[in-house]
Amino acid sequence: MLKEVIVVEGKMDTVAIGKALEAETIETGGFNLPKRTLEQIAAAYEKRGIIILTDPDVAGEKIRRFLTERFPQAGQAFIPREEAIAHNDLGVEQASPESILQALAKVRYSTMQVGQEFTMTDLFAYALNGSEQAAARRDSLGALLGIGHGNAKRFLSRLNNYGVTRSEFETAVAALPPEK
Repeated sequence: MLKEVIVVEGKMDTVAIGKALEAETIETGGFNLPKRTLEQIAAAYEKRGIIILTDPDVAGEKIRRFLTERFPQAGQAFIPREEAIAHNDLGVEQASPESILQALAKVRYSTMQVGQEFTMTDLFAYALNGSEQAAARRDSLGALLGIGHGNAKRFLSRLNNYGVTRSEFETAVAALPPEK
């Protein structure tokens, strides 16, 4: 059983998690979290720790930001978008057990001190910003590093806040297909 409690959006996410591993979940029920749910998340955060695993879409990112502001030391797990799509739907509930396990194996925690290892210059140098393929390259790199997808600004923030090392970054970038 996983020590931390996984915070997901809905019941079907809990079902998908259950197919991958034994873990306790708390369901937000969407963005309008009831006070009781926030209290449950706070108790889990204090006693066991939490891992936020929301859908890789706009609503999921909004929930993730809301929760991360309140629980800054929460673990962050990301399922790549292409692994969370099935039946014309996007979400944790669509991911395979293997994709869920891979996301949980790459959990990142925000560092207490915001790093400045990476700059926008790095994103331009590695075609992660300012090129036709930048968004796709960020998505692929985010999956490799376990930091999810995002626009250039959010991606840069995650590189610096989730403890990604220069060595990890360069190794992952080398694994990307060359830019066309």
